[in-house]
Amino acid sequence: MICTCFKPACPAAFATVHPRPERWPRIAAGAQKHVFFTQQKESTMLDQHTRQLVKATAPILKQHGVTLTRHFYARMFQHNPELKQIFNQGHQQAGSQQQALAMAVAAYAEHIDDPSVLAPVLTLVANKHASLGIRAEHYPIVGGHLLASIREVLGDAASDELIAAWAAAYGQLADILIAEESKLYQQAATQRGGWSGWRAFKVGRKVAESAEITSFYLQPADGGALPDYLPGQYVSVRLAVPALGMMQPRQYSLSAAPGGTALRISVKREGGSASTPAGMVSNVLHDTIEAGALLDLAPPMGDFFLHQERSTPVVLISGGVGITPLLAMLEQLLQQDSPRQIRFLHACRDGSVHAFRQHVANLAAEYPQLHSAIYYEAPRAEDQPGVHYHHAGRITLTADMIVADADYYLCGPLPFMQAQQQALLALGVDAARIHAEAFGTGGTAL
Repeated sequence: MICTCFKPACPAAFATVHPRPERWPRIAAGAQKHVFFTQQKESTMLDQHTRQLVKATAPILKQHGVTLTRHFYARMFQHNPELKQIFNQGHQQAGSQQQALAMAVAAYAEHIDDPSVLAPVLTLVANKHASLGIRAEHYPIVGGHLLASIREVLGDAASDELIAAWAAAYGQLADILIAEESKLYQQAATQRGGWSGWRAFKVGRKVAESAEITSFYLQPADGGALPDYLPGQYVSVRLAVPALGMMQPRQYSLSAAPGGTALRISVKREGGSASTPAGMVSNVLHDTIEAGALLDLAPPMGDFFLHQERSTPVVLISGGVGITPLLAMLEQLLQQDSPRQIRFLHACRDGSVHAFRQHVANLAAEYPQLHSAIYYEAPRAEDQPGVHYHHAGRITLTADMIVADADYYLCGPLPFMQAQQQALLALGVDAARIHAEAFGTGGTAL
């Protein structure tokens, strides 16, 4: 299945920050053990000739992959228009999904001899698929269009033998993801307050957190229990977008610690620019969704979350709306009265877009183990240093800011993420202690 990810911490996003896939296992959030490929039976492994055929197409995919993926999406939506309600149509218009998918397909072909290096990325993809309700029956549909697109775009170069090799490769990947997604569905449905598919939630409160970010407090419309989740995870929200005449899902981090009386998402209004369209779902949420409205939610998912079993210090570094999953982590640590030392670094443009400013300031005043540092890139005249922020300019990590044995959790736009990760690595931080999730546009993968 082709990932329809909307919250773009997907292979393409990781490839932007870490172009070498062999780096992904170390930087992937959660530091989970990945057993996708080790659990495969020998009979399902691809033979050497099949792998050679697939690998030989990697250079072509790198050069012409976007042409292929554009053709693929156009073909699939023509024959199966119902799938438009699953794919992010804003990213389709911007071309970011086509680019991301091309990168992912090329990476899979290039590493077909040892696809285990992609295992952390597949963990991420499986979580996103499960969050969006991707089921086993979707894989043959997408696979059929992908194989047909390879034949139609490559022409005479796409021999029957090559198509058969790609069919086997796709089948292997599909089997792996279907098995992992089945486990996620089972876990989500059987926990207290859990469910499968979509569940109606009522908006209890709508709270403006800044000029750009608004929080929605969501409670089950059926009156049942809330699900548990790990701080840092997300939910998919599905609603009707009048401009498209169809339903669209988007994924938003849960911005409060688990155990409360509601699920909270905090959504940035995406205004758009000359190069990117305005956020279709975020604008509907901001402009039309009020207290009492109903929204469809999928169960919490995601492999970016706080390592609660550790006793080491924690450094939380966020940019803009990337504060949302890290705020859930911060609240969880403090509510559990954890003795772990916490540093909270947040960067934003200025005070008008600084979400949760007073909340974090109150927490820092109450809990001595929390040290907060706020950075405004371009403070306004009314932004007071020492009151609203601590530093003017962007976050610049230095040696004296490195905490021994700490785990670093990072979330923000891709350029922000790239800068922080590179700085931490240059300062000697072990990559295994860097846990990252990127927010931005794009993010499609196998």
